[in-house]
Amino acid sequence: MIRAWIGELWLHRLVFLAVVLVLLLVRLLPLNTTAGHVPGPDLLICLIFAWMVRRPEYLPAPMIAAVVLVEDLLLMRPPGLWAALVLVGAEFIRSRSALTRELSFGVEWLLVAGVMMGVFAANRLLLGLAFVEQPAFGMGLVQILWSVLAYPAVVAFSRYGLDLHKPATGEIDERGRRL
Repeated sequence: MIRAWIGELWLHRLVFLAVVLVLLLVRLLPLNTTAGHVPGPDLLICLIFAWMVRRPEYLPAPMIAAVVLVEDLLLMRPPGLWAALVLVGAEFIRSRSALTRELSFGVEWLLVAGVMMGVFAANRLLLGLAFVEQPAFGMGLVQILWSVLAYPAVVAFSRYGLDLHKPATGEIDERGRRL
C-alpha cells in the first residue's frame, strides 16, 4: 500500500511537470507578435494555487521554486523575484489547507484571488523599489484579473481532467495519516 501511495505521489508530480512544460512551450510560441494586445492569464500560477488547495503534498516547495524560476529565466524576467513571491503565496495557501478543505468554491476562489493580487502587488512594489522597468500597471492588472477569471477553468481541468480532488474531511492515506 505504501508503494502505491508513493507511486501515486510521484505520478502526480510528473503530471504536474508535464502540464507545466506544455504551458511553458505554449507561452514561448510566437503566436501574437504585434504590440498592444491584452495579456492572457498566468495559467502557471493558477495551476500551482489550484493544486495547493487540493493536494498540497503533491507540490514540494523546491519543485514550485524551480518551475517558476525556469519560467523567469525563459521569459527574461528578473530571476528569482516572481519565483519567491509565488512560493510565498503557495506556502500561505498550504498553511491553510485544513481550512480550505471545508470552504465552498466561491470562498476558495476569493482566497486565491486575494493571494494572486497580493503577489502581484508585492512584485510591482519590489520592482519599483529597485527601479526596474515594468510593463504598464494596467497591463499587469489585466493579466491578474484574467488569471483570477481563469482559475475556475484550471480547477475544472485539474479536477475532471487530472482527477485531483480535495481530500474528504475524514480521509486517511495508506499509512493511516489524516489528509
